[in-house]
Amino acid sequence: MNAVAQSLEQLVSPTGWLAWDAVAAPRQQAILRALRPGVQPAYLVYPHTQAELASVMAFAHQKRWQVLPCGRGSKLHWGGLVAGATLVISTERLNRLIDHAIGDLTVTAEAGLSFAEVQQHVGKAGQFLAIDPTVGSSATGATLGGIVATGDTGSWRHRYHSVRDMLLGITFVRSDGQLVKAGGRVVKNVAGYDLMKVLTGSYGTLGIITQVTFRVFPLPSASRTVVLTGQADAPGTKRTFDQIAKALQALLSSALTPTAVDLQLEQGLRLVVRFQSLSESVELQATRLNEIASALGLSTSSCANHVEQALWQTSKDLMDKASQEHVVLCKIGVKPSNAVEALFQMERLMPNATAVIHGGSGLGQMAIEGVRSTQIQEMRSRLQSLGGYLSILQAPPDLKQRIDVWGYSGNALPLMKQLKQHFDPDQRLSPQRFVSGI
Repeated sequence: MNAVAQSLEQLVSPTGWLAWDAVAAPRQQAILRALRPGVQPAYLVYPHTQAELASVMAFAHQKRWQVLPCGRGSKLHWGGLVAGATLVISTERLNRLIDHAIGDLTVTAEAGLSFAEVQQHVGKAGQFLAIDPTVGSSATGATLGGIVATGDTGSWRHRYHSVRDMLLGITFVRSDGQLVKAGGRVVKNVAGYDLMKVLTGSYGTLGIITQVTFRVFPLPSASRTVVLTGQADAPGTKRTFDQIAKALQALLSSALTPTAVDLQLEQGLRLVVRFQSLSESVELQATRLNEIASALGLSTSSCANHVEQALWQTSKDLMDKASQEHVVLCKIGVKPSNAVEALFQMERLMPNATAVIHGGSGLGQMAIEGVRSTQIQEMRSRLQSLGGYLSILQAPPDLKQRIDVWGYSGNALPLMKQLKQHFDPDQRLSPQRFVSGI
């Protein structure tokens, strides 16, 4: 055993690390999807405690190693190709639920605990974490740390806002191995709020998230989903798009309070709206939306209970299938008032694309197979003309190397680089995964 192996074994125990050649093939493939071709790690480490992780990071800092942080890897391949990683540090064994303060409506857990496990635990107390991650929501999928690192909120964003808005506290390890804490465990505590915003959506480039505290909400007593579509003989016509745009505008300007408002593009356009509240309120709001749709000549259907759950799972599968390596998955955004127009142009440019845009925020995702880089660039240009953007989350490596993955055109780049310089001055964490090679 060489000196490095001996050091790792002392830091995390014999079962807490693997030489790269000993890593199982599926795990190797998942990690390599995140790396630039030709880059291969030397070690994969599984710390069992936050203190162990901090010690490993300090050791890597001393060795001047580049490090790739990960959870269970459901979104590890999102973003730019990482330029180097001698060490991969997985948080999946940091999987303890630290505290569930039922009366305070908060839950604290280590970053490697899966979203599904947390949801199951708080559900027993009649509460839920109002996050609906796009991919990896199964028991073996997305971890809390991965959800925060990618800012993957999902459809509930309409009512409950983004991941960072529900994040009350965070603990992370810096590139030099120092453990940092911000925020707290109670809703009224706002100390360190800006720091939590910084870590959310940073894609593992500023620190390794080890523990999080979220606000949770009471489970609604009733739920119903209403689906608005065009006439059966013309689901994808311009008239249908215009009708749905009017329905969306009427919904957003009304007194109705849906928890999810999704525009879904797949063989035509539909508007999927979810109401969750007291039973009487849910039924009244669903009836009112049906009236709006009928006045515009749109067809409607509605469902509840297990049928509703199946509908939303099918909707999630629209994007979750993009975990397949040959599918290109993009994060998109436009002004909410331009969301329907963006989807209309998308269907004309790329007829086989599927997409979801959250109607209240204008944010969403697009998945497509067999797309050319020129089509991606053209779609990006069209979205930018509508006040939006297109970033590539997942694509074959050759496509990511031919095109600017993030396509960022805003004015915050100098600030982003300052943050990277402050938190990771030696470019050790997930190098070049983020915007402009950060």
